[in-house]
Amino acid sequence: MEIAVMIEHGGNLAKLAELAGCEPGEILDFSVNLNPLGPPPGVFEPCFRSFDRLGEYPEPYAESLVAMLAERWRLPAARIVAGNGSNLLLNLLPPLTGAKRALIVTPGYLGYAEACRNGGLPVVEFRLREEEDFILDPARLGDAVEPGDLVILGNPDNPTGYALPRAELEPFVAAHPGALFLIDEAFIEFYGEAESLAGVMLPNLVVSRSFTKIYAVPGLRMGAMSGPEELMARLRARQGEWVLSAPAVETAKFLLALPGGFPEETRRETERLRGELAAGLDGLPGFKTYPSCANYLLFRAPCADLPERLLAEHRIALRSCAAYPGLGPEFCRVAVRPAEERERLLAALRGKGPYLPKKRKTPALMLQGTCSNAGKSVLAAAFCRILLEDGFSVAPFKAQNMALNSYVTPDGGEIGRAQAVQAEACRLDPDVRMNPILLKPDSDLGSQVVLNGRAIGNFKVREYFQRKPELWGEVAKAYDSLASEHDVIVLEGAGSPGEINLKSGDLVNMRMARHAGARVLLAGDIDRGGVYASFVGTYATLEPWERALLSGFLVNKFRGDPTLLADAHAYVERMTGRPVRGVIDYQRDLGLPEEDSVSFSFVRPAEKEAKTLDIVLIRLGYIANFTDFTPFEIEPDVTLRKVSSPADFGAPDAVILPGSKSVAADLARLRESGLAAKVAEAAESGVAVAGICGGLQLLGERLLDPDGIESAEREVRCLGLLPLETVMRRRKTLRRTRGFRPDGTEISGYEIHHGETVPTGPGLGIMRDTEGRMIGFERGGLFASYLHGIFDDDRFRRLWLDGLRRKKGWAPKGGVTASYGVEEALNRLAAHVRSRVDIDGLYRELGVR
Repeated sequence: MEIAVMIEHGGNLAKLAELAGCEPGEILDFSVNLNPLGPPPGVFEPCFRSFDRLGEYPEPYAESLVAMLAERWRLPAARIVAGNGSNLLLNLLPPLTGAKRALIVTPGYLGYAEACRNGGLPVVEFRLREEEDFILDPARLGDAVEPGDLVILGNPDNPTGYALPRAELEPFVAAHPGALFLIDEAFIEFYGEAESLAGVMLPNLVVSRSFTKIYAVPGLRMGAMSGPEELMARLRARQGEWVLSAPAVETAKFLLALPGGFPEETRRETERLRGELAAGLDGLPGFKTYPSCANYLLFRAPCADLPERLLAEHRIALRSCAAYPGLGPEFCRVAVRPAEERERLLAALRGKGPYLPKKRKTPALMLQGTCSNAGKSVLAAAFCRILLEDGFSVAPFKAQNMALNSYVTPDGGEIGRAQAVQAEACRLDPDVRMNPILLKPDSDLGSQVVLNGRAIGNFKVREYFQRKPELWGEVAKAYDSLASEHDVIVLEGAGSPGEINLKSGDLVNMRMARHAGARVLLAGDIDRGGVYASFVGTYATLEPWERALLSGFLVNKFRGDPTLLADAHAYVERMTGRPVRGVIDYQRDLGLPEEDSVSFSFVRPAEKEAKTLDIVLIRLGYIANFTDFTPFEIEPDVTLRKVSSPADFGAPDAVILPGSKSVAADLARLRESGLAAKVAEAAESGVAVAGICGGLQLLGERLLDPDGIESAEREVRCLGLLPLETVMRRRKTLRRTRGFRPDGTEISGYEIHHGETVPTGPGLGIMRDTEGRMIGFERGGLFASYLHGIFDDDRFRRLWLDGLRRKKGWAPKGGVTASYGVEEALNRLAAHVRSRVDIDGLYRELGVR
């Protein structure tokens, strides 16, 4: 195998992949030395801002950057030169020094000798000794230094990683005034900024610094040198003007202005990872590592062809040190990288057989959005059904859902209703692992937290954020368990990955995508407007690792001819490098529950008859499970109105009080608005009133909450329309239920409530489940049930509506007049999305076909 690529420079992924016969992304690259933590957050921001200055010439000599360096190093600005990478400055310097020869400490960076020879200087090597672990002995170097020398050494050295402390190096330089010393500090931050000589004003000292290594931004060439003013003036003149672009200058200034925590955190983490890597290598037969203070290690292997073998058999790249003076083909340099990657390297070195791809994560597709209500839930359901139709075992997952619209799983757990619909798209029973965290807001500043299907308490926002680190473990555990049982997982994000205020505690968007190894599609709602700006804007807020997960964009809720969007799509791809992968039409007649209650109506109403029943749905502040009443919208003889004020109440044929996550708070609002009085008046005049779950509790006489489950109100007097008393219990009832009305009519649904309700007076018809528990009450036109989804049953819904028709003197319809089911809707949705998205291309990207 050709090895030149492994000894000329690290990081040439294209050539390495060609040699290994694979794609560049399959190479695990230990050949290049960058910060193992990656670039600091926000590094894109100064680049983005500087685009406005592309129409101007940049500063001739990066004066503002030099001023920052001068302040940091406490040097006159005249002693500093900024350049297009420290390597360029290194190549320009030698002929300007007037040196007689170059004395280069080796093994060292190969570019030193090349720069000096190109500058007309003869090169003499000062070789470090393997028997001394390649540690520099200043006394022995001092014996080799002659007046007129340009002495070049790396501190830390590359490739050995060893560094001399400033307390030794500074007096050594001062003790040899006849020689000029060039100290290359490209990796000094990994040793410690306090060890730098950049701020030392000695007449025979030049210090080279790089921004590439510590900040992991090799694509922006930024470096600097400090030294004697006259020499720096010659270097500045030789380099010329406008050597740094505006983005490079602004990014360098941003990096320098970062708090000291980033370099220090990097130093500590690198030291830890380096120690673990050294221990692992030294534990292998025939391997020996050498002392290092940097983000790499030099080691000697028991064979001379290790880099070639690792690349061919394991697709792992090391830096061969065969070309370094004083070393040979058995020496290699290895970068310090994250623990997971280190373990893959060590496993390969232990001879675990030929290349086997790391145990592949279950392929995963994630739907994120530029905003809430962009259609993530519905699109996730569509891809679930498409994958199912194509023969895959697929399951949905949403790490954290904030919704009052929940559903009970077969084992009695509680999850978001959207994940239940997605499970139906996969033809699976809903599973608490599909939505391990459900947040049910009970105030503007707090929510009940449901973890793995069970309520664990009510928390204010700050309290919940403090618990997120421990909750992340539960999320990851739930996902891993679910993913182990299926071919593909379709994940849904929440809100937007661009919500800067939430990024530090993210466990549902990009952090979850990274854990799952998911490809991300970002959906935007074009019906709201500004969708392309939101695509580009969201992309601008993403960190590099987040962008790497982004597959492309989906335009959702479009009305019109999608071919007219071609120019906009081309613009987005030019700006982000990611394509618009599909345009999904506005689904007027979809018939699927939406993610939250931002919009009640998500089905196209049926064509209404002349004689329609006027049903009022009271819009509560903390309405829960609003989808309970969607089936009425498809009935031909029903008009469902959502009412939030007495002025809109009118003279309805029936009133519905929906579920509530905070009955006491909603009751207070009803009274304050005057709607409570309107409902009572309607009931007294014979209008049918139905209450579901929280609505049942509202219809009763008293609500007791001794433990503060829902609110601080320990006792609340309710509407008093039925002789009922409810006590909030700590244990939450979560179950799917079948039962009967007093007349024997079968009913079904699911229960989600803390309340335990009992009659306080006679005259009530009692609904019971198959075990005899009380699940609802009736008297006259008053109907109160704990069953969410009770109106999903087409026959029961028509029976109840026909009762209203008889009351008005109209003939009952009899039988089913409208079918409320999501199966047909899911099939139609999947067919449309399939027609607008390159599914085969998406499968190739996911690696499933």
